[in-house]
Amino acid sequence: MGVSGRTGSGGASGSGGVTGDTGDSGAGTDGSGSGNDNGSDNGTGRAWAELLRVSALFSVPGDLLAGATAAGHRPNHRTALATCASLCLYEAGMALNDWADRDIDAVERPDRPIPSGRIEPAAALTAAGGLTVAGLALAAAASRPALLTATALAATVWAYDLHLKNTPAGPAAMACARTLDLLQGAVATAPPGTTRPWRTVVGSRTDTPPPLGSARSARAALPSALLLGAHTFAVTTVSRREAQGSSSALPLAGLAAVAAVAGAARGGWSRGRSGSESRGRSGTRSAAYRPAAYRPSVGRPAAGRPSVGRPPVGRPAAPPPSPVTAALLAGYAATAARPLLHAVLNPSPYFLQRAVGGGIRAMIPLQAALTARAGAPRTAAALLALIPAARRLSRKVSPT
Repeated sequence: MGVSGRTGSGGASGSGGVTGDTGDSGAGTDGSGSGNDNGSDNGTGRAWAELLRVSALFSVPGDLLAGATAAGHRPNHRTALATCASLCLYEAGMALNDWADRDIDAVERPDRPIPSGRIEPAAALTAAGGLTVAGLALAAAASRPALLTATALAATVWAYDLHLKNTPAGPAAMACARTLDLLQGAVATAPPGTTRPWRTVVGSRTDTPPPLGSARSARAALPSALLLGAHTFAVTTVSRREAQGSSSALPLAGLAAVAAVAGAARGGWSRGRSGSESRGRSGTRSAAYRPAAYRPSVGRPAAGRPSVGRPPVGRPAAPPPSPVTAALLAGYAATAARPLLHAVLNPSPYFLQRAVGGGIRAMIPLQAALTARAGAPRTAAALLALIPAARRLSRKVSPT
């Protein structure tokens, strides 16, 4: 999908140093691909797991959940369908990436499944096409806006793998794919039939507006999507030099980007109430899942039509993040910044690869922080539970 995993251009992501393993290709990687021993089935499964980079899949669900909560919605069955669609499109991008880089991998990474002969190029291309169709079908089952967003996402994935990856537009395309993935969660979770703007009726105004439609959900989730896209842009830019090495300026710019993302996530636009304050008499978290544009604020007139999107005069400054959000942002910054700092001191290929790996792993705590800030700490905790599983699997199958 070009959203995580192998972020380098032209097969330049090196070995498995980004996650601490050695990039071993498992059984049946002697280049013959004969698989005539007792482990032939396991060898085939291992080859496909390497081709699809299954250990990087754990960074996908957080996009959809962060998008849904940022738009003020509770995740539902449409969120699940959209998540499955994104997983399919992600894996389509992984298969297409290896198919497009098969000639380069034959020189730089001959142990990869295609150049080693364990998977035929035609099979990888067929898998990429089939997974793309499956992803679009699942998005269509979620909603029409989800299908439109998934179509744009699929087009970005194919354009990146087939052409943009080796051009200056590569990092921007990668960031666009991540941004669209988060917006997919917002538009898919939005209730159908609520596309009209919310209009307040004088005399019957309540504190709980009707749910947002897909367009306004996308607008509400856009700040979070841009933050994730900015992080992806920085990681991808560093990854383009991970095979050759670089000067200290490149990882230093990555450090600055991580600090900017963490700072913007700590403050910058209104957040909802959390905990017991967000629960009404019915026990639902209406305020926590209510977009910031529709939350009550100081200075708003008691009657008449509110100025949607314009902060009223007298609105207090945005409060500091909750302790949960602050802790998650600290975890994100530490995960991404520590290997980048090592790369600043020694910008060799090894340390740049580790910096890219740290940036990939940092996506999950960043997603969790964006989710917690939107008023869903339990969902954020569920995302954090993916980190140990991702680490265990990355020791067996490299995400790069």
